[in-house]
Amino acid sequence: MRAVEIAEPGPPNVLVPAVRPLPVLGEYDVLIHVAAAGVNRPDVLQRKGLYPAPPGASDIPGLEVAGTIAMLGVKVDTWKIGAPVCALLNGGGYAEYAAVHHSLCLPVPKGLSLIEAASLPETAFTVWSNVFDRAAMKPGETFLVHGGSSGIGVMAIQMVYALGHRVFATAGSEEKCVACVHLGAEKAFNYKTEDFVEKIKENTSSRGVDVILDMVAGDYIARDLKALADDGRIAIIAYLGGSKASIDSGEILRRRLTISGSTLRGRSTEFKAKIAHTLKERIWPLIESGVIKAVVHATFPLNDAENAHTLMESGKHIGKLVLTLPYASNT
Repeated sequence: MRAVEIAEPGPPNVLVPAVRPLPVLGEYDVLIHVAAAGVNRPDVLQRKGLYPAPPGASDIPGLEVAGTIAMLGVKVDTWKIGAPVCALLNGGGYAEYAAVHHSLCLPVPKGLSLIEAASLPETAFTVWSNVFDRAAMKPGETFLVHGGSSGIGVMAIQMVYALGHRVFATAGSEEKCVACVHLGAEKAFNYKTEDFVEKIKENTSSRGVDVILDMVAGDYIARDLKALADDGRIAIIAYLGGSKASIDSGEILRRRLTISGSTLRGRSTEFKAKIAHTLKERIWPLIESGVIKAVVHATFPLNDAENAHTLMESGKHIGKLVLTLPYASNT
C-alpha cells in the first residue's frame, strides 16, 4: 500500500511517500480502505520526534481516518465488509489501509462525506474524554476553550453548546473569533488584544467559568485559575505555550480548584471503546441533525502531507485539515 512516513525527526519535508506492507490484522480488528485521514497536532509532534507511537502501534502518523471496511478479523461480528466508517487510531492513518480494533470504529454520520467524517474522531473523543469525563461538566455550568478555532476548539465549542452550556473561547484574530461565535460561543476573545481573565469576569458577573479546556498551558495556567469559578476545573490536553507553569497553590486550596491533564493515544482500547459508545449515543445524532458540523478548512492529497503540516504549524486555519486519497472521490 502507499503511505506517508517520517524519514527522520524534523520539519514538514521529512514526510515522504513510501510503500508499506498491508497492516497485520488482529482477530478483533478491521481493515479500513482509507478515503481520508485527519491531520492533528500530535502528528506534528510525532514528526518532530517528540511524541513516539505507543508500543505495538504503527510508526506511520495519523490518528483518525474514514473509509470502508475491506476485511474483518476472525472474531469480528459487529461490522460488515463495505460498511462506511470513521475510526480513532493509535497510528497508521496516512496510508491507503489502516487496521484498528472494531470497537473504535463509528458509522459515518448520515449526510456527511468520508472526508468530513475523517475530521471527527480524534477531536470528538478528546473533547468528551476531557470535558465531560475528566472535568465532569454538569448541567448549567459554563465553559471556556482556548484555541477555539483549532480542530479541537471547533468541536469543543459545538459539542458543549449543543449540550446546553454557555461557551466562551479565545482565538488569535478577529476572523477566528467571529468563527467561534458562529459555531456557538457566546463570546470569543482575541488573546492578542484582550485579557481573557478580565473578559470572562465581565461576562459571568465576576463568577468565572466552571470548566476550561486548555491546549496552551505554560503561563496560561495561572490565568486560568483566576478565570475559574469556585470548584472549577482545568483540563490540559497540550502545552503549546510551554510545559512549565508557576501557580498559586493557596488559590487552588481556598477555592477548591482542580487541574488535570491527559493524553488519549496511549489509553487502553477498552477505555476508548467506552467513549466511542457514548459518542454514538450522544453526539452522532447531533451531527446527523446538523446541530454539530464537520468543519474542514482544507484538504490535501496524501502525498502532500508536508504542506498540510506547514499550514497547521502556521496557525492560519479554522477547523480541521484532512488528507485525501483517490478512493475518496469515488465514495
